[in-house]
Amino acid sequence: MWLECGIDKTEKVKVEKTYVPKGQTTSEWYLIDAAGEPLGRLATQIAALLVGKHRPDYTPGVVLGDHVVVINAAQVSINPTRQNEKVYYHHSGYPGGMKAVKITRQMVIKPEAVIYSAVRGMLPKNKLTDRYMSNLKVYAGPEHPHAAQNPKPLME
Repeated sequence: MWLECGIDKTEKVKVEKTYVPKGQTTSEWYLIDAAGEPLGRLATQIAALLVGKHRPDYTPGVVLGDHVVVINAAQVSINPTRQNEKVYYHHSGYPGGMKAVKITRQMVIKPEAVIYSAVRGMLPKNKLTDRYMSNLKVYAGPEHPHAAQNPKPLME
């Protein structure tokens, strides 16, 4: 029966191996100007850079070490409907300790937290999330202390 179909049972099947980068991989630094950019689209770009999906040696489950520096976080564009409805919740740990902050208030208090929260929501929910987030640096103004790493501006 096998010979009738043209299949030889004695033939070995070649198995492709999964590529896993070994040793030291080179990490890149990227600079993103958030002024006037929509929050959600900016967060998806940042999440893809942190995970490493833009790299030819991308492997799921491996942190490749790319860093992203975001400047002008206070000038990010937010949808007017979102400004009225989006609320950030956190709990103090005590009974009745639920706190709520609207996005407009959060942009005044700490605009970096808005971008951190949006990017964190776009990353996979696993043990690597904290390692990805440690490679994200967000600043409200145009100045940042990472000039020595020579970050490349991201071209959209």
